[in-house]
Amino acid sequence: MWVRGPCSRGPRRWSRRSCGWPNADRLVAAGHAGAKRRIVMVKAVLFDLGDTLIDFAPMDTRRAFAEGTDAVHRLLAERGFDPPAPDRFFRRLFRSIRWAYLWAKFRRREFNFVDLVQRELRRHGIHLDDALRLEVGWRLYEPVARHGVVADDVVSTLNHLRNAGLRLGLVSNTFVPGPVMDRQLAAAGLLPLLPVRIYSADVGLRKPDPRIFRLALDRLGVAGAEAVFVGDLVKADILGARKAGMVSVLRQPFHVGRGHRLAGHVIRRIGELPAIVLPRDDARAEASRELAALRV
Repeated sequence: MWVRGPCSRGPRRWSRRSCGWPNADRLVAAGHAGAKRRIVMVKAVLFDLGDTLIDFAPMDTRRAFAEGTDAVHRLLAERGFDPPAPDRFFRRLFRSIRWAYLWAKFRRREFNFVDLVQRELRRHGIHLDDALRLEVGWRLYEPVARHGVVADDVVSTLNHLRNAGLRLGLVSNTFVPGPVMDRQLAAAGLLPLLPVRIYSADVGLRKPDPRIFRLALDRLGVAGAEAVFVGDLVKADILGARKAGMVSVLRQPFHVGRGHRLAGHVIRRIGELPAIVLPRDDARAEASRELAALRV
């Protein structure tokens, strides 16, 4: 039996049609024994960042932000500026970012938190050049970045996918600008493995808007039907990827069961991904036999 593809009609319709996917003879064993999931000849894999490639431990967000504003205050004082009092700076900036975040989620349009920092500092006669602007962004974000952990199988899996010829990339909802996020990726050993990186703070769009996915697809040079997206949020990642025509993979570390009603696949660890996007010899052989039977 074929697992329902994205072009199937109705909640329980099963189809042997390829729904326009090219190279439909590639079949990947998935789920329980006997179930086959038809997917496209995968050319690219795109990932979410937070709690997909990097797991973030629970944290006191307010405290982490207070640490960041203290670090920015020290940096500006070292550079010869007269920054605002740390408590006042923290309160005004925290309030501005909180409201900007809520408004961004409502409008589904992203903001860049360094712009808010720069606006607040200008009130005190402090103007940042580009280099100092990014350093201020990193000092604010670094206490949060310290809570990020990369699982043991992530780097090796991405290397495996890249060596197999797949193009890799990243699409992340974040109000932190790309150059700042790249510092975290570089420290985690992920930066060279993800040559295409789309950060919502840089493009002004937020998932699940399909346009942000298509930006990444265009830079990778693939169609939506030729790409897989891996993320941890159903609304932002899975539904957004489906709107862009991509195969979706939901990462749920504590998932118990055979599947998900919206995601094409469910994994608990990134290390499970090659079994979905890369064919195995036994899967190829079985696919050939089943296709031969269909042509009879």
